[in-house]
Amino acid sequence: MNIRLPKITFQTALIIILLILGIDQASKIYIKLNYPLSIYGQKAIVDWGFFKLLFIENKGMAWGTKINDILPFLSEDVAKLLLTLFRLVAIGYLGFWLYSLLKKESSQLLLLALSLIFAGAIGNLIDSLFYGVIFSHSYGQVATLFPEEGYATFFYGHVVDMLQFPIASWTWPEWMPIIGGKDYTFFEYVFNVADSAISTGVGILLFFNKRIFG
Repeated sequence: MNIRLPKITFQTALIIILLILGIDQASKIYIKLNYPLSIYGQKAIVDWGFFKLLFIENKGMAWGTKINDILPFLSEDVAKLLLTLFRLVAIGYLGFWLYSLLKKESSQLLLLALSLIFAGAIGNLIDSLFYGVIFSHSYGQVATLFPEEGYATFFYGHVVDMLQFPIASWTWPEWMPIIGGKDYTFFEYVFNVADSAISTGVGILLFFNKRIFG
């Protein structure tokens, strides 16, 4: 597959990153300042069947996984701190890698993918670092901006997720072991714009792996 991309320079990469960050943060702040957290079983903010707009807060990684789910001897606070520190280190590495490749005028697909991943990672890091300090909690109420006391301390904010595409739902046949009789929704995960950018960047790296890395 022959795909020609416009040359990605420092300016182009910066525009991509700032555009994604702007959309990501604007959507999160809008949700935070206009809706309380969506409760399970409650009507979605927007429900078009194949698409739902919700408001959940993710304390962990992808799909809500927490480090202390994998390492149960860690407390939730320690696990959250380690996750935020890991995100900081990962973003530092990604930023350095992207900067180095831009100077070398590397593969345009690689530069595009890293720009998307970098922007998405920064977007979620902003939530983790600052949202606990600048917002009040959203449990049963709409959050306020810059309250006297936030819902968490610096480094312990929750990532805001709101997009869901439940493509299909069904009930497993009763005869099936373990899952028999249980309801299942395909792609029930709730995510945000930053997650979409990261997933798109990773998808580019996987799909065009041979073209990018030879």
